[in-house]
Amino acid sequence: MRLFLCLMVALAANLAQAATQIEGVRLWPAPDHTRLVLDTAGSVDHNVFALSGPSRLVIDLKNTSLKADFSKVDLSGSPIERIRSAPRNGNDLRVVLDLKSDIKPRSFVLEPNQQYGHRLVVDLIDEKGSRLERATSPTVTQDSAGKRDIIIVIDPGHGGEDPGAIGPRGTREKDVVLRMSKTLVDLINKQPGFTAKLTRTGDYYIGLRNRTLLARKYNADLFVSVHADAFRTPQPSGASVFALSQRGATSETARWLAQSENRSDLIGGAGGVSLDGRDDMLAGVLLDLSMTASINASLGVGSSVLGQLGGVAKLHKPGVEQAAFAVLKSPDIPSILVEAGFISNPKEEQNLATEWYRNRLANAIMDGIHEYFQRTPPPGTLLAWQKENQKGGGQVSRYRIQRGDTLSGVARQNQTTVSELMRFNGMTDDRVMVGQTIRIPSS
Repeated sequence: MRLFLCLMVALAANLAQAATQIEGVRLWPAPDHTRLVLDTAGSVDHNVFALSGPSRLVIDLKNTSLKADFSKVDLSGSPIERIRSAPRNGNDLRVVLDLKSDIKPRSFVLEPNQQYGHRLVVDLIDEKGSRLERATSPTVTQDSAGKRDIIIVIDPGHGGEDPGAIGPRGTREKDVVLRMSKTLVDLINKQPGFTAKLTRTGDYYIGLRNRTLLARKYNADLFVSVHADAFRTPQPSGASVFALSQRGATSETARWLAQSENRSDLIGGAGGVSLDGRDDMLAGVLLDLSMTASINASLGVGSSVLGQLGGVAKLHKPGVEQAAFAVLKSPDIPSILVEAGFISNPKEEQNLATEWYRNRLANAIMDGIHEYFQRTPPPGTLLAWQKENQKGGGQVSRYRIQRGDTLSGVARQNQTTVSELMRFNGMTDDRVMVGQTIRIPSS
């Protein structure tokens, strides 16, 4: 009997020692949700439920103890006022989030990856949508003639708890593509007739479908998702451009037709097609036509971007590739995915970590976008109006800045003025950089 009791005591002690610990905590505020991540020593069983009056979220974790310090978490920008915790039922732990208002919770566990171990993820979703609406309210400039801008939505891949690919030196894809995307947006916004928006402006994650939803809310003419590729060996290198594959288009068409709520939601982009009230056969035909036009436009702009990238970087493949990436599956908005290079390649990781190389890539992407829309501007835009009203049918020419060039010198060569070049290219000063492409107005 005494031996049995000793064994039971030893077993209880072992169970107590085996309790999983919360080793760390991170918070990722985003426009439409806040993500709370608990780093755990192993997988955990948990239960999450919300309470009102006052607003709280309760997280119960079985056989878990607390090692992290919740008081050191920066709660700014989140709906959380305080995080508190207490042991419960012996070895269990209860974590309580005191909230500013009611939220909708969503939770799941994640297996270890290249950067993190076991994690419990709790999303606090803003059901009112007010933060999302503020983030996505489009502001589109128009000229004096009422001609609208071409709207480009730039999507920095990954973010927040999802670092994307990680290079040999620890460079994270999510950081590289956000910096490059911000530069690209600034470059596009300096171009007359263009407005650029970001799907994310900070280090947080947005679901893949929500990225295309943001583009639709912006009424985008083009969606560009920016990434940095990776491979299991360090040898592969070079930039790539992807458009949606036909197989991906077929599956997406079926998905849209199967979900009745999509009927009225389509289409917010350049297509202007509505499936609301259509029978299945007609809706399928309209959607196929829209998807085909979107893919063809994606291949066109992708080819222009790839051509410009080839002037500043090695290309992984000579042509635009096609794949069933989820972010490319908008039936109405031409969409491309740009792989800026292989972050798993030591040389390209080093390049992508530098501002000068990211700027060269961003300029090349902008030039490709500009080149495409100069040829095929959407109706009702400033570029379409300019194309239709150019005297004598003359075309706007483009010039790539060479070493030793000055804006005044380029102006003299083209019989125009520095102020006219600055106005025509949306420049705030007369500085130019090697490799930059500027537009020359028709004389």
